[in-house]
Amino acid sequence: MSHTAMRVGRIPYINCYPVYGAVDRGIVPLAAELIDGVPTALNQRMAAGTLDVSVVSAVEYARDWERYLLLPDLAISCDGPVRSVMLFSRRPATELGGQQVLVSRSSMTSVHLLEMLFENVWKTKPVFIAGDAEASDLRDAGADSAVGARLVIGDAALMLGTGAIPSPYEHVYDLGLEWKKWTGLPFVFAVWVAQRTADTTQALAVHASLMESRDWGLKHLAVLAQQAHENTGVPLAACNEYLSGLDYGLSYPHLGGLTEFYRRLTLAGKVAPGRLAFLSAA
Repeated sequence: MSHTAMRVGRIPYINCYPVYGAVDRGIVPLAAELIDGVPTALNQRMAAGTLDVSVVSAVEYARDWERYLLLPDLAISCDGPVRSVMLFSRRPATELGGQQVLVSRSSMTSVHLLEMLFENVWKTKPVFIAGDAEASDLRDAGADSAVGARLVIGDAALMLGTGAIPSPYEHVYDLGLEWKKWTGLPFVFAVWVAQRTADTTQALAVHASLMESRDWGLKHLAVLAQQAHENTGVPLAACNEYLSGLDYGLSYPHLGGLTEFYRRLTLAGKVAPGRLAFLSAA
C-alpha cells in the first residue's frame, strides 16, 4: 500500500452533508485528506489527476469514463423533485425562444439536462449565457431585465425556491421533477469516482468509510437539516424536506436513469459512447 494519503473531493453544498457528516464529526474515520470545491472545480481536479477519489458531476464520468471507476451504490439522485436544481423564469419555459437564459457554470450536468428539456419538452431555443448564480447576486436578480430566466443550483436554489431570498421570477421549474415527468425515471446528478490509477486498497477503504458515513447520515437527517439551516438560512422544514427527498444510493432504477441520460448525451454528440465500470476488489 502507498503511504501517500488519498485526496478526496467534497462539494460544500448541503446535498453532500449526508455522505460526509459522520466523517466531519469524527464518528467515521477517513484515511484521506478532504478537499472542498464546487462541482466544476472537483471535475477539473479529477481530470487533472490531482484528486484520487471525488464526487463529480454525472457528465464528468461520461466525458472521461476510461479514466474513472464508479464507487458502487453511492450517488446524489432524485426520483421526482430535487429542489436544488431549478430554472427561475419571467415567463413560461415554452415562451423563452430567443431569450437569454443564464446558466450556472458550476454544474455541467444541470446545464446538459436543461438543454435536453428545452429541446425535447419545452421545444424552444433560448440563448444560453454562462454565469454563476450564487446567493449573493440573487438578491439583485430582478435588476437584470435582459435575462429571461436563470438556472440556479445548490444552496442558492434552495434559498430562492423557499423564499429565504425574495424571487422576482414568476415561473419555477424543478429539473429533477421535469426529467421524471418526461422519462418516468430517477435522475442522477452526481456520482463518486476513483482514478483507475489510484491504489485499489486505499480507494476501497475510502469507499467503505463514505458508505458508513452515508448510512449514519441517513439515520440522522434531522441533525444534518439543523446544520444546513444554521449554515445557510434556508428554513429548517425545507432543509428536512430537501435532504429526505434525495437518494444517496445507485440502485437499478437510478442506474436506468443514469444510462438514459448518458444515452441521450451520446445521441446528441455531447459525449463519446462509453461504459459503466465500477471499483472492485477483484
